[in-house]
Amino acid sequence: PMNESELRNLMYTAQLDSTNIPFVIRYPRGQGVMPEWKTPFEEITIGKGRKLKDGQDIAILTLGHPGNFVAAAIRELKTDGLNPAHYDMRFAKPLDEALLHDACRNYEKIITVEDGTVEGGFGSAVLEFMAANGYKNDCKILGIPDRLVEHGTPKELQHECGYDATAIADAVRSMMKVKITLHQ
Repeated sequence: PMNESELRNLMYTAQLDSTNIPFVIRYPRGQGVMPEWKTPFEEITIGKGRKLKDGQDIAILTLGHPGNFVAAAIRELKTDGLNPAHYDMRFAKPLDEALLHDACRNYEKIITVEDGTVEGGFGSAVLEFMAANGYKNDCKILGIPDRLVEHGTPKELQHECGYDATAIADAVRSMMKVKITLHQ
């Protein structure tokens, strides 16, 4: 879940009689982001994400709490004249394929952001989807690297692993640079 309201709604959805499949909810440690988190319960359609913001040239696909970092990065990127789209995918499995088709068709560049491993995680699943559907988008995966990560506060670890708001903004800037061709 991206925030407390999403956590409540996922927990509500998981316990419904109509939910007849295994259901795993992963949520981060640390503090929440919503002062008024006691929102009414709403069922979430399993496997359905949401497009939070339209943009130009580049889309950021998120899973979970790092979606909040993307919102902060997007605010920062406005000063550079960059306008990324933001998709909160909500589910690693099943992926919202309709939403992925939308992102891949409309944005040449894609960044995935997760607070899970970059190898075999959400970003990898997005790349598998792209390969299976013939998409050739330029894609970058941000998340926890496949190495030993020391202990620290969530904020310290998000920075060290390169998926905090600053790292996301830097990744967008890097992907949006004009490539310089050197001739010899």
